[in-house]
Amino acid sequence: MVCAEGYLFELERRGYLQAGAFVPEVVIDNPEQVTSLHRDFVRAGSDVVEALTYYAHREKLRAVGKDGMLEEMNRQALALAREVADESGTLLAGNVCNTNLYDPQNSDSHGPTRAMFEEQVGWAAEAGVDFVIGETFRYAGESQIALDVIRQAGLPGVITLAVGQQAETREGDSLADACRRLADEGAAVVGLNCIRGPATMLPLLAAIVAAVDIPVAALPVPYRTTEDQPTFQSLREADAFLLPDGRPFPAALDPFTCNRYEIADFTASAHAAGVRYFGLCCGAGPHHVRSMAEALGRTPEASRYSVDMSKHAFFGTAPGLQEHNREYRDRL
Repeated sequence: MVCAEGYLFELERRGYLQAGAFVPEVVIDNPEQVTSLHRDFVRAGSDVVEALTYYAHREKLRAVGKDGMLEEMNRQALALAREVADESGTLLAGNVCNTNLYDPQNSDSHGPTRAMFEEQVGWAAEAGVDFVIGETFRYAGESQIALDVIRQAGLPGVITLAVGQQAETREGDSLADACRRLADEGAAVVGLNCIRGPATMLPLLAAIVAAVDIPVAALPVPYRTTEDQPTFQSLREADAFLLPDGRPFPAALDPFTCNRYEIADFTASAHAAGVRYFGLCCGAGPHHVRSMAEALGRTPEASRYSVDMSKHAFFGTAPGLQEHNREYRDRL
């Protein structure tokens, strides 16, 4: 399965969403942009339309002074996703995410965390979603609460953890153990999403595959992370004097962006490692999703326009091209 993500960064690049807050007001202010991106992702090969409700929860909206938009934002996001899922025959997914409130050392945070999940999952269930994605959980305990709420609603749950610079949960648990517990508690799919790029997520996947008997998910960010800088928040440029705080994240990551061939290579390697649920997170565009789908042997509608340099005036090989142009190519 391919599930396209990356809505927040892509819509920020297009000028419809604010970096930093990353609250999806765009579903209300410019719904046509969300619908268009849903269609683009499906056309590129996504099997799922995921409602843009990431960070559309009570704690995040309260923090940015927009808590009055909570229900409207969730219901509108689900309606937009439903429209595209119905017209394309794809699956519809609800979405919940890290609350930024949950603290394993503070039991008083657990009830409000659950209540936030219950609100969003409740609206998703009313919208008739096929399953709910719970994602970007740094705390395994928070992911377990989300899964329990999803299961209580009678829906399948795809639960993915986000891994920082240390390859473990924020509590210090191994990823394999955390995913095994989620599988034992009824998750339909477990795995990793966000924060790490292909190069630094790939080495973590085999242990998770070995630990569970359910499909494993891998949804990296499309950035060239390294062993020394394993997350997109930790990426640094040698000469960063133009950056407001010296950190490329989140709005100056362009020099680190993976090309489509790197995404295809990751997809093939992750598939060989046993991953069966694929996607890309913050920073992905439809061309990345298409490359992922094609690496899995698919030809989505957008493949009609996949690269074919054979007819290029200077780099092509097709009969009838002007030889004086082909001879000039090494001087371009």
